[in-house]
Amino acid sequence: MNEKHTIRKATEADIELILKMFDHSRTVMRADGNHSQWVGYPTCNDVAADIAQGVAYLMYCENTPIGTFALVPGVEPTYAYIDHGRWIDDRTPYATLHRLAAMPGTGGIAEAAFRFAKERYDHLRVDTHHSNRPMHHILEKEGFVYCGIIYMPDGGPRDAYEWWRYDEVPADLKEYVEQEILPRHEAYDAAHRPDHIRRVIARAMEIVDSGKWEVENKAAAPKTLSSLHSPLSTLAYAAAAMHDIGICEGREVHHLASGRIIRADRNLRRWFSEEEIELIAQAAEDHRASATTAPRSLLGCIVAEADRDIEPETIVRRTVEYGLGHYPTLDREGHWQRTLDHLHEKYAEGGYIKLWMENSPNAAPLADLRAIIKDEQRLRQLFEKYITLNP
Repeated sequence: MNEKHTIRKATEADIELILKMFDHSRTVMRADGNHSQWVGYPTCNDVAADIAQGVAYLMYCENTPIGTFALVPGVEPTYAYIDHGRWIDDRTPYATLHRLAAMPGTGGIAEAAFRFAKERYDHLRVDTHHSNRPMHHILEKEGFVYCGIIYMPDGGPRDAYEWWRYDEVPADLKEYVEQEILPRHEAYDAAHRPDHIRRVIARAMEIVDSGKWEVENKAAAPKTLSSLHSPLSTLAYAAAAMHDIGICEGREVHHLASGRIIRADRNLRRWFSEEEIELIAQAAEDHRASATTAPRSLLGCIVAEADRDIEPETIVRRTVEYGLGHYPTLDREGHWQRTLDHLHEKYAEGGYIKLWMENSPNAAPLADLRAIIKDEQRLRQLFEKYITLNP
């Protein structure tokens, strides 16, 4: 944390000051085009409740109050149901950041609050309004993973994010990924940007932590990991982080390019043996959904499973958007037919996508997607929704 920033718990004497911070942040939201967040909220009662529970904080810079936030451990009731996605880790305790606000003329409040929270908890969640673009940018920069949409008590939707510390992964390896690997993805297409890589990392780590390592095909992944010195979690982190690194050479060959780039990366020798680097490279080569054979190792199965980012409506939306971007000469019915063809070829019963692990977290979403594909009327409604949003 910036040495000039100090954070303490708020008291009842701070309520008026905190409300002024809320008023200023509400004004900033309105100026940025966000007119529906914090309407009649947070109230004096909300602040008083936070203080009584010991979860309200004030931030200072050189003895001047500059910001406030709530850091609440335990279950957040509004997170019990999540739409258009899923929480990646529903097993471990977490804390939630709420009601972040600042005084006029200040900056860096959110970053300092997140650093404070990360020093105290291994698992964090946060939600924000879809229109709050500055906060979305900060969350992605801070390593949070988008998980879906949750709903406030009044029914208002919020975009939900999750973060983990990954203490088992060497700190310098995480630093290498954050500073050298993820920035390369900033220039890639929307399906291969840093937010996708972070989701694959998170899903891979959750598979490892859950202990659900059994492969669907018992003949798959014959390579044992017992002779390797690195923990499976560290191998999974690196393989997930680098599985798409070759997308710079084109989608059709990116898996092969990724394997080649991984083998040539001298930095990886700081953490992994040659045998382990070969396994990481093979996992990248084997991760594609179009692969007709099982991955060559358990590590490959984990990365392939983590890369299957299946959320039914998101899949339909991305299919429509890809067609609009790559086939601009098609008319509406042409795009409809292309959407049908792609979804049937890849995701329908008999499609080429495969799940390689028993009890796959993707099994239920894939079944839901297949039900949508079978219901052509419902699928057409989704198609019309997304093609209208993306004229």
